[in-house]
Amino acid sequence: MQYLAVFLGGGLGSICRFLISKISIPYFDQFPIHTLIANLCSSAVLGLLTGLFIVKFADAPNEWKLFAATGFCGGFSTFSTFSLETFKLIQNQQLGLALLYVLLSVFLCVGMIFLVSKLM
Repeated sequence: MQYLAVFLGGGLGSICRFLISKISIPYFDQFPIHTLIANLCSSAVLGLLTGLFIVKFADAPNEWKLFAATGFCGGFSTFSTFSLETFKLIQNQQLGLALLYVLLSVFLCVGMIFLVSKLM
């Protein structure tokens, strides 16, 4: 049952990630904004889930935690795409943009988890 929970959550998260990649966002041709948005949203959801599962639903079945946190957030966020996009920026000699992307991704996503989990 745990594998099924992760599988189903991951599929839903991947669909959400795909839908974000299809949104047209002008003025960001050189910057991988879609991945940053997906990772920020996933971090917000993970922060919310962390707060909920620790504070309000500590006794929730493990399958729900696996479905939501491991499955959904794992499928929604994308470290591999972030890494590839950073590599491409470096390869195209856009070092400043690559550094900005790394710093924004790390600090904003960690900050999002911290902030949202503390709001619970």
